[in-house]
Amino acid sequence: MGQDVESLNPYEIIELDRSSRPRGERRRAGRAAPKVRNYIAVAGNIGAGKSSLVEFLCHRYDITPFFEPNEQNPYLEDFYGDMERWSLASQMYFLAAKFKLHLDLESKPLAVIQDRTIWEDAEIFAQNLYQTEIMSERDWKTYKLFYDSIRTQICPPDLMIYLRCPVNTVQKRIAMRGRQMEQNIPVDYLERLHNLYESWISSYTLSPLVIIPTDKLDYMTNLIDRHDILTTIEKYLEPSQRQRTQP
Repeated sequence: MGQDVESLNPYEIIELDRSSRPRGERRRAGRAAPKVRNYIAVAGNIGAGKSSLVEFLCHRYDITPFFEPNEQNPYLEDFYGDMERWSLASQMYFLAAKFKLHLDLESKPLAVIQDRTIWEDAEIFAQNLYQTEIMSERDWKTYKLFYDSIRTQICPPDLMIYLRCPVNTVQKRIAMRGRQMEQNIPVDYLERLHNLYESWISSYTLSPLVIIPTDKLDYMTNLIDRHDILTTIEKYLEPSQRQRTQP
């Protein structure tokens, strides 16, 4: 409780649980929510490795993936070109799409894993736009009105995985994956997102939390790192789902 995640070893996987609810119990709008058998969420900055980890875990275990709807957002390219003009439209699209996605994943009877959550959209991305005055106060209040209503209707995850990644590594990964709309993202924008993520995760209380330093641990090629990460995540899977589908 209140443990400073910055003071912990940056080369190791960190496990924290500041949530007050019993394990396996998730609540929505003050009442017990329908049970989803393991809802895992993966959080992290642009280029932190969320999609890669989701794909990797889905190949290892019988888990249904839910990816961030970046490609479907009709405002995203315009937003990167003119953030002030398109900030509200882009964020409202993500909010609506994530709400629909949450309703879909809650209907699944088996394990699900999500690439970026609705909480990040609001607490990191929209918050940053407002703090930097890219999003006006009027637009922020409109956005918050919808967000505050929606978040009472969704269940928190059974496990939140935060991929910690410094901005210089994020920049390299963005350049390597070559998405055209991302190539001109200012470094100060990435730094602000990073700082907001660190602030948000330091007070995160919705569920158990695992922090993975993705610039230090390489689960794709280093077998020891892979074993450590998988062993940690398996603690939060049902016994029947810990059977690995691939070596």
